[in-house]
Order: sequence, then structure tokens, then C-alpha cells
Amino acid sequence: MKEKEDTIRIFDGKEIRSVWDDEGQRWLYSIIDVVGVLTDQPDHNKARNYWKVLKGRLAKEGNETVTNCYQLKMRARDGRMRLTDVADTEQVLQLVQLIPSKRAEPFKLWFAKGWQNTIDLQSKQKAKQLFDTGSIDKIEVGTVNGLIQIHKYLFGGLYSFAGQIRQQNISKGGFKFANALFLLENLKNIEKMPETTFEEIVAKYIEMNIAHPFLEGNGRSTRIWLDLMLKKNIRLCVDLQRVSKYDYLSAMQKSVSSDNEIRELLRGALTEKINDREIFMKGIEQSYYYEEPEDNIDMQ
Repeated sequence: MKEKEDTIRIFDGKEIRSVWDDEGQRWLYSIIDVVGVLTDQPDHNKARNYWKVLKGRLAKEGNETVTNCYQLKMRARDGRMRLTDVADTEQVLQLVQLIPSKRAEPFKLWFAKGWQNTIDLQSKQKAKQLFDTGSIDKIEVGTVNGLIQIHKYLFGGLYSFAGQIRQQNISKGGFKFANALFLLENLKNIEKMPETTFEEIVAKYIEMNIAHPFLEGNGRSTRIWLDLMLKKNIRLCVDLQRVSKYDYLSAMQKSVSSDNEIRELLRGALTEKINDREIFMKGIEQSYYYEEPEDNIDMQ
């Protein structure tokens, strides 16, 4: 398995080491660190001993949390890479249930939120790198594959489904996005839509938003996709700094039945500065701001 040290999460002042497993497409966490947090152990050796005893008991019981965990090298406190037991997200949550701790509920809430914050920060940085590395010039414009390229670039290594068309039905706020059974055919039809005028491009953008081809990260990806179509076909782009979050979200909700409001909102923020780095970077900041708080997508 290809592995690398990736990040350290901090819960109540305590470190939890984590690495990204490229092959398994998942995050792995140091079990000893998690145990230390849950048992409030200031001593790393005591946390290790606690886990050793618990691991032995669970192994005798045939508990799958122990059966499925294994070891990876992580950087120890002395700076050396040492083997330690690791667990994926699901196993960590199972482990929380096995350790009596008043910290269990706060930890679970932090674990979910902290993970999402890490995704947002890292994907935002990747979005900005699109411009600085010139990778944005290599993306297909107006195609489904181009949107997949954007999504994979933004969320590769962060979501296991980065760049993959969803196979589940999803909804938000009671609105059901395109049915997964017909999604691929729907995307083919959207790709064929014309994009020679501003009105046509906005219409195509709205249809892609209704399709919502990914489990997460649709808005951030499709806004870059929209930007590229505008730049290529009419030599304009949207300065998102001039579009308030409330106005944008309200107009997008109404776009399901009428695109008038979102079209005129975006028209009022058009600029000829299509190669301006500041416009792009601040646009990315605004685009990610639109997604706060998180989407609350429902899986069905």
C-alpha cells in the first residue's frame, strides 16, 4: 500500500495522527492517539498499555474492530517512523462505543466536523492551485469529462468518490436531484446543450446543478465549470465577489422553475478580466463561502 504522513488533527489540545491510504482511498488514524483522547491520558505509554489490554480482550471476543485493524508506520514523538495500529473512520467510531468515556459524544461530533473542515481547507487550496499551476488550461470546457476533471482535482485524496458519477439518489431541502438510474443519460443530454451565448451557458449550468452528478462538491465544481465556459465562449467571467451568498442561493433554488433571477444576478457581475488572478482567487473564496454550513445532502 502506498502511504504517506498526511495530517495531525487536534482534539482538546491532543494530537491524533492520520494518513491517507491511496490504495484504499480512505483516511487511517492512530488508535493509540484516539484511545489517549478518549481516556484523557496525558502519558502516551499509558494510552498504549490501555489499548494493549483492550485489544487483547476484544481479540478473545472476536471483535471485528480488532480483527480488521492493522499497522502502518507513523511518525512517533521522537521523530522516527514507527509501526502503530491504525483504524479507518468506521472503525474509529466503533472504538468510541467500546471505551467508557465522557468524551465520547464531544469526540464524535468533533471527528465528523473536523474531518469536513479538513476537506474544505485542502480542496480550497487545490482550487487555487488550478490557476497557479496552469492545470485549469488543460480541463475540457463544457463537457461532462471536464467537470469530472475539476471534481477529481479538487477532491482527489479527500473523498473516495472524487471524480466519480454518483450511483445513489440524493436530495437537499426536500428537492430530489436527478435520479441515479437515468443520470448518465441525463448528463449526455446536458453536454449536448449549446453554449455560444450567455443565456445558453447559464441554462446549461442550471441543468448541471439540477443533475448534481457527485455525492458532494457539486457547487464548487460546477461554478468553475461555468467560469470556463464563459471565458472560452464569450470572453467574460463572473466576479463572484459581487454576488451575495443569500442572493445566489435564493436564485439557484428558484432556477428549477425559472432561470431569470440567477441569469440576471450573474449578468450583473460579469467582467472582462478573465485572466485576472485576484478575480479568480477571491471567486474561489466566495464559492466556498456559499457552501457554509455544509450542504446536508441526504442519501437515499
